[in-house]
Amino acid sequence: MTRPLFFLCFLLFSSLLFAQKYSNEFLAIGVGARAHGMSGAQTALVSDITAAYWNPAGLSEINAPFQASAMHAEWFVGVSQYDYLSFGKSLNRERKSFLAFSLIRLGIDNIPYTINLVNPDGTVNYDNVTSFSASDYAFIGSYGQKLRNPALSVGASFKVVRRVIGSFGGAWGFGADLGVQYRKGAWMLGLQGRDLTTTFNAWSFNLNEREKEVFTQTGNEIPTSSTEITRPRIILGAAYRAALGPKTTLLPAIDLEWSTDGQRNVLISSKSLNLDPHVGVEADYNGFVQVRAGVGNFQRVKDDFDPNKEKLSLQPNFGIGLRLGRVQLDYALTDIGNVSQVLYSHIFSVRIDFKDRKRAENSSVN
Repeated sequence: MTRPLFFLCFLLFSSLLFAQKYSNEFLAIGVGARAHGMSGAQTALVSDITAAYWNPAGLSEINAPFQASAMHAEWFVGVSQYDYLSFGKSLNRERKSFLAFSLIRLGIDNIPYTINLVNPDGTVNYDNVTSFSASDYAFIGSYGQKLRNPALSVGASFKVVRRVIGSFGGAWGFGADLGVQYRKGAWMLGLQGRDLTTTFNAWSFNLNEREKEVFTQTGNEIPTSSTEITRPRIILGAAYRAALGPKTTLLPAIDLEWSTDGQRNVLISSKSLNLDPHVGVEADYNGFVQVRAGVGNFQRVKDDFDPNKEKLSLQPNFGIGLRLGRVQLDYALTDIGNVSQVLYSHIFSVRIDFKDRKRAENSSVN
């Protein structure tokens, strides 16, 4: 009996689902082309609605009464889709408080479900082929505000995770992030605790007897209900805004990400300490055009010709931005030179500031 393509896809996702170290990895991808152009060095400097992901304390830096943002990226030449949408509102102008809601989806759609391709009599019937989707969702509610010391901001995000594999299995998860930012003059410092509460995903599966039979015939273990755990990550960031002229500024930034789920293949790797740096820089001209570059994803890989030797691998990124009134357009080119495992290259995002309608009407009357 030919092994259905469905089970190949199912096993691929199962290997991701039950690898505790890499639980909810779709939430580690990041949002916003600006951030990707700078390789994710955002914890200290983020000051728009994408702060709901990078550091919710940064929401307090939003001056617009309403703001919205969207991003789209693709993997495997369009097979996998990554989408992000966020919108938010200022709650208190004096305390600089801001509330935001975000949605993230990573999905593979139209996966052929070929379990019934071969009839019991051995004939092939392509009309029996259906399709399903394997999707990961995150719904995030975030809040940030200034403290009595205007240099300090705090924020928090609560997220609900929903992961679905067709009608066969699904999971619900819950977690929370906390963040702090400190801004003094040209200096910016940030600290984020991601999944501080430890995010738990509770998986359940619903296989019919036919599907269980094929699992058994193909030598695969029938999945059972289980719990998946995402352990905390601590991210410390710093940035400095330097004036290069009356209209030009340079903004270098660095993030150090400390994971707590065991040893990883990162730049500083051990059983007790794992640090993954992200370095980026943004040049801005008159608030109109921005050019960005970054480097991250540092890994030690075996030499192709001598397995006893290791070499350092890294991922360079590049990005540009354009400000058109209340609209910010951003583009990032990642995986330059095809040196990383991030299998998409072009990322586009847009951010829009909305005016307060009542204030606009009052100003027009005056």
